[in-house]
Amino acid sequence: MEKARPQWANPLQFVFACISYAVGLGNVWRFPYLCQMYGGGSFLIPYLIMLVVEGMPLLYMELAVGQRMRQGSIGAWRTISPYLGGVGVASVLVSFFLSMYYNVINAWAFWYLFHSFQNPLPWSVCPLNGNRTGYDAECEAASSTQYFWYRKTLNISPSIQESGAVQWEPALCLILAWLVVYLCILRGTESTGKVVYFTALLPYCVLIIYLGRGLTLHGATNGLIYMFTPKVEQLANPRTWINAATQIFFSLGLGFGSLIAFASYNEPSNDCQKHAIIVSLINSATSIFASIVTFSIYGFKATFNYENCLNKMILLLTNSFDLEDGFLTASNLEQVKDHLASAYPSKYSEVLPYIKNCSLESELDTAVQGTGLAFIVYSEAIKNMEVSQLWSVLYFFMLLMLGIGSMLGNTAAILTPLTDSKVISSHLPKEVISGLVCLISCAVGMLFTMEAGNYWFDIFNDYAATLSLLLIVLVETIAVCYVYGLRRFESDLKAMTGRALSWYWKVMWAGVSPLLIVSLFAFYLSDYILSGTLRYQAWDAFQGQLVTKDYPAYALAVIGLLVASSTMCIPLGALGTFITRHLKRGDPAPVA
Repeated sequence: MEKARPQWANPLQFVFACISYAVGLGNVWRFPYLCQMYGGGSFLIPYLIMLVVEGMPLLYMELAVGQRMRQGSIGAWRTISPYLGGVGVASVLVSFFLSMYYNVINAWAFWYLFHSFQNPLPWSVCPLNGNRTGYDAECEAASSTQYFWYRKTLNISPSIQESGAVQWEPALCLILAWLVVYLCILRGTESTGKVVYFTALLPYCVLIIYLGRGLTLHGATNGLIYMFTPKVEQLANPRTWINAATQIFFSLGLGFGSLIAFASYNEPSNDCQKHAIIVSLINSATSIFASIVTFSIYGFKATFNYENCLNKMILLLTNSFDLEDGFLTASNLEQVKDHLASAYPSKYSEVLPYIKNCSLESELDTAVQGTGLAFIVYSEAIKNMEVSQLWSVLYFFMLLMLGIGSMLGNTAAILTPLTDSKVISSHLPKEVISGLVCLISCAVGMLFTMEAGNYWFDIFNDYAATLSLLLIVLVETIAVCYVYGLRRFESDLKAMTGRALSWYWKVMWAGVSPLLIVSLFAFYLSDYILSGTLRYQAWDAFQGQLVTKDYPAYALAVIGLLVASSTMCIPLGALGTFITRHLKRGDPAPVA
């Protein structure tokens, strides 16, 4: 007798699992950056439009496919057409690539969380040099937060060619991160269903606490004004719309197979349309809410740096020209500088190399995303807060919850097709399958804890999923609308939920969403081609800053392999099915 498929204890568990998966680090560290780069408040216009024409429809489609087929990505697409098994394999492979490097972020979050209990915070001051006669040269050239990230956390090498050894402290944190993930997925929906209550809700608790603190920080209003001031001219920039569509697409986690896996554990009568709308709206609202928190803290950091710069310039000019204490202020600094330059030209020229132009606008214009925002900019702001240890613990705990929540979805995308396979599940219990997936991912992930590991992390982050996911979701929409048939799928949904499919969903699935995906695919492909030689940012310890270098040939080969390995699953899967069927048809009938 076939075992009954596991199910969520209640619909709320399913919604929380989807929210925990969709609301991830990208909401905290990429969306604020895009607002900063592409028009502040005006970026919300293309973002919300893309949510309606791309995000909601595609999310609903994936949930509906999972709930209807009641299988993981491989089985679901193979049911729709035997030639589409490769789509599911591609999703599993991309999810495996993502799991390998994504959990490294959780390892870094653990590392910072453990160090957050120190007083003072270890990234708040530069360490002394070997002779103890001054501060470390690399730290002085950069900043204490950059030094802690690049030297103490990553111990980064000067280039990708210099691999270096595995750093045992980040490696132990990575093992811990995978152990936590394993314990969360050990019993399938039974254990994951309980964990998602925490991973979905706790980040909001921290964000609300941070909002209360952020709004009371000196200079917070500068950041919020900067965020909400619309730069309408950016709406004429095609990249604004491209990035809005991309953010919606990747933020919801489309194409990985996680949403299909989660929905496959639903009751067939579950109202997945309502849940798709709820999850997509909460995801976008969280991005905007996280941006308000981020920009209030960003405004504090920018104002702190700006005023610090002004004070240094006032002290420099006061001492250099023997000015009376209190004579120079922020309001008259520029006028006094002009007067000193004309009255004492020779003396002013000596001081000129040390004079900086302090600008609040330029501080706010400094756009940072990804790990730079999460582990450098935030930690720099936190170190200047009162009771900095408390805010540091809360922040990195939130990062950890967001990261683990996303990992639950990533691993579900891999494990569901494996546990659905009768060949595998008949020989191995799901606890062993989960353990093997975690063990293999952790072993490969050790690559990212080496001295050159951060460069490989960037390669996986930039190239492992982008083109592959766009192609996967494009094939998915074509498969549902034109292979399985939109009318047939519509009748399936009506039979399941008792709800007729509205014209909006049909128009989006059959026309608008696929055209958007084709446009995004063409943009990224042309962008890769036109950019010429692919380059990366390497850390220069002497200059204390990032420098641009060309990728070596073997790194380019790995990039090509990452993109090709997942995308080629789709045509190869179809070809394999065609050959197998052709050979079966050509088999001679058995002789009696």
